[in-house]
Amino acid sequence: MSAIDTLPPLREVIATHQLSARKSLGQNFLLDLNLTAKIARQAGDLTECDVLEIGPGPGGLTRGLLSEGARRVLAVEKDTRCIPALNEIAQTYPGRLEIINGDALEIDPLAHLTPPVRIAANLPYNVGTELLVRWLTPKEWPPFWQSLTLMFQREVAERIVAQPGSKAYGRLALLAQWRADAHIVLSLPPGAFTPPPKVSSAVVHLTALPKPRFPAPAGVLSRVVAAAFNQRRKMLRAALKGQAPDIEDRLLAAGIKPTERAEQVPLEAFCALAREIDKS
Repeated sequence: MSAIDTLPPLREVIATHQLSARKSLGQNFLLDLNLTAKIARQAGDLTECDVLEIGPGPGGLTRGLLSEGARRVLAVEKDTRCIPALNEIAQTYPGRLEIINGDALEIDPLAHLTPPVRIAANLPYNVGTELLVRWLTPKEWPPFWQSLTLMFQREVAERIVAQPGSKAYGRLALLAQWRADAHIVLSLPPGAFTPPPKVSSAVVHLTALPKPRFPAPAGVLSRVVAAAFNQRRKMLRAALKGQAPDIEDRLLAAGIKPTERAEQVPLEAFCALAREIDKS
């Protein structure tokens, strides 16, 4: 019998510890251990890696990561009610699970992890996008993580992998695809969760590139992309007029028509524009 088989079923854990999902914390628990193991496998070979997990809840994915061979798992959980359930898992896998009761937005994971590091999480809906943007925009690149295997609402997942010309294409797609390879690797219906959310979910796997796909100053690119998509219905010469006094000339130098809209412009052209603006 493997270690995971000695643990009680998750529904029993939830009942024992009275872990009703809280909307205020963006909680939707995934109880099917076949699914959590499948998500863990999407993160790749974990035997030589430390894994950061955000919002483990009662520990379904935590079990999957450990049973799939993760060297160590750092589980960051804001909800104090979940800590006893996670402690039961830690006792089953001695020395391989560290639990921090705290806010993932305020914790430095590198103080607790030894590279190489991968991140795998069923992210709480209310902080998922903010965490992703932080992981994609560190001061230095490559980042502290090798890959991200993250569950989002399906709509957010589609925004991460979107291509130019689609309604989903925007800042998130550009930030993700500039520095990483991003793919949707798994889709999950609402019924897979307790309680079922109103929307479908999807798992996105992102692998960090050794260097950005195209050269660009990170701060300028982020600022230009944000301005362009904050007014995505406007032509770029209007949406970006605050970025440079001669913005039409900068757009043309980057190979972009000033009359185009943000959703029509590919990543490479935005990078070229960031370089042009950075010359000023």
